[in-house]
Amino acid sequence: MQVFTLLSLPSIIFGMKSATVSIIGRPSSGKSTLVNTICERKVSITARSPQTTRNAIRGIFTDSRGQLILTDTPGYHLNDQKMNLKLQETTRNALNDTDIILYVIDSKRSDGIEEQAIIEIIKSSKTPLVVAVNKEDIAKEREIEESVSFIRSQFPDSPVCLISAFKDTGVDELLIELFKLAPEGPMLYDSEAFTDQPLEFRLAEIIREKAIHRVSDEIPHAIFVDIVDIEHDKEKNSIWIRASINVEKESQKGILVGKGGEGIKKIRQESFKEIRQIFPNMKLQLDLRVKAVSKWRKRDTILNRLL
Repeated sequence: MQVFTLLSLPSIIFGMKSATVSIIGRPSSGKSTLVNTICERKVSITARSPQTTRNAIRGIFTDSRGQLILTDTPGYHLNDQKMNLKLQETTRNALNDTDIILYVIDSKRSDGIEEQAIIEIIKSSKTPLVVAVNKEDIAKEREIEESVSFIRSQFPDSPVCLISAFKDTGVDELLIELFKLAPEGPMLYDSEAFTDQPLEFRLAEIIREKAIHRVSDEIPHAIFVDIVDIEHDKEKNSIWIRASINVEKESQKGILVGKGGEGIKKIRQESFKEIRQIFPNMKLQLDLRVKAVSKWRKRDTILNRLL
């Protein structure tokens, strides 16, 4: 099992830079894909449904210039439902104590009230800013020009980079701009680390991603995953993971399980394949169950634990 911890002693080389970078943007703007591309590993799960990211998730990028600790935040969406207000709070908190803000714009979408709300948050923080205009690989030239013009009207002194997080174009130039703003300082994590997520969180997110991919409409937002138990047998070099996939309604439970259990079988197979990469030399068992937890998105006890 690979464990990532803070370095016990400052690791500083003259000229080495170190910075925290909080990433903000509307839902589905490509923030999680960008973090995964930069770190060259899966740090955040991704899906077609908006607001897949529910937590402030850190990815760690290290090269000869230094280290960037990238915080992927939930897509900023204006909605007064209890869960969404929690997600907004998570995003705002991530911007309170950071060296740099990275604002990701979806060039395929025109600006609106959510974009204006994000801009007000950024301006109030007075933190150095870099803007990434994303999806330049699929956007029309007019859409890119409009996005760049809009951003320059709001932040005339901030660098703007055209990127495709999915195609990994323009990302090197984006990193150059981030390192320009990064202060000199010690690396906070080992150079091989790519995230500081606890093991149980990583496992739950992998399973949630596979479940989300198999459903549509409102169901992805109604899913959360609990790791019930992790049993490690050192003598047999095996690990047994038991998890519950939770939804809000019995009807959603039936959709997730699928006819003859085919749905949950596929989720288990896809989750097993990815989880095995975390435990490459161990015998792995994965036991999944689906439960209905009524109106969990309105229950503070659950929201406070998950978000």
